Amino acid sequence: MSTVAIRELLNYMFVFRPPQRSRLALLAALGLVIAGCAQPRTPAEPSIAFTVIPAAAEGGEDTLSAVSGRVTAPRPGDRVVLYAKSGVWWVQPFTVRPFTDISGDSTWTSNIHQGLEYAALLVGPDYRPPATIESLPAAGGSVLAVATAPGSGHFASRPARTLTFSGYEWEVRQKPSDRGGANQYSPDNAWTDQDGFLHLKLARRDDRWLSAEVILTRSLGYGTYAFVVRDTAHLDPAAALSLVTWDDSGAEQNHRELDVEISQWGDPAIKNAQFVVQPYYVAANVSRFQTPAGRLTHSFRWEPDLASFKTLTGDGSSPGARVVEQHDFTSGIPTPGSETVRINLYYFRYSPLPPQKEVEVVIEKFQYLP
Repeated sequence: MSTVAIRELLNYMFVFRPPQRSRLALLAALGLVIAGCAQPRTPAEPSIAFTVIPAAAEGGEDTLSAVSGRVTAPRPGDRVVLYAKSGVWWVQPFTVRPFTDISGDSTWTSNIHQGLEYAALLVGPDYRPPATIESLPAAGGSVLAVATAPGSGHFASRPARTLTFSGYEWEVRQKPSDRGGANQYSPDNAWTDQDGFLHLKLARRDDRWLSAEVILTRSLGYGTYAFVVRDTAHLDPAAALSLVTWDDSGAEQNHRELDVEISQWGDPAIKNAQFVVQPYYVAANVSRFQTPAGRLTHSFRWEPDLASFKTLTGDGSSPGARVVEQHDFTSGIPTPGSETVRINLYYFRYSPLPPQKEVEVVIEKFQYLP
């Protein structure tokens, strides 16, 4: 009932003075109406939506596009967190600036690196967004609402580039990845020479560090994997060489990741190599050691419930080859799936110092034995 109607009812009671029984009934009804008017309204559920969606693209550091949207029922201190998907979800527009403010009219506007899909999260003031995530969080707790949208327009992916190395076909990475932090890759940083050796380069171009990776185009499963690598004893502390199996779809088995990693992870005082069965944060899953100068053969034998790692001097078969390090893991060994071998050279982004110069690594041979 409106204020005017209530005033008219009171005026009627005062002027015409109806019988007492009628007055009591009218007063009771009036009290119910006023009480009903005083009941608080159910607050609107928070929500978020896009109003401007960037075009779909494979992602990268080069291009920023405008993005905007609107929220419903924001509270003081609420903010927007944006993600773009290129392989994984990457926080936007930058890891050092992951929040977008909400205007007084409940709209928001920002710039975003391009991806194939976009996400906007309405979050509370205590939410701390990760730099990369494999899947988006559901609404709950500090995440008040989530909206996703595919990139607009027609997406035409870049044709895959491949090379042949040691009798196998390898795809050369062109898209970003979160290995070692947010890294960009250039297809120009991986090639084979006239001897068939694989070269990987960590190069600086236009004030950006670009990494290199090649990915075997088929899965091999259980067996022995061996890599003959030229001298890496003096690799820049901020660089990392990984000889690894990886399954994008195998998150339930830590992506079936078995690693030989050559790096000091930004600390020149520590040993420069390790064998790993993921997850690395379990102490028993990591065996660190120091590699000597010269050509080395790194290998691992993958069997049910056993992964045997070994590093030998030379090509591993020449007379006089000696064992540098070996270690057997018997716990947490993955079973085969759709994993592939990946060889990558990248900038470890959590290093306190960037690489001091460009880095090049030569892999002379890859061999697989069932």
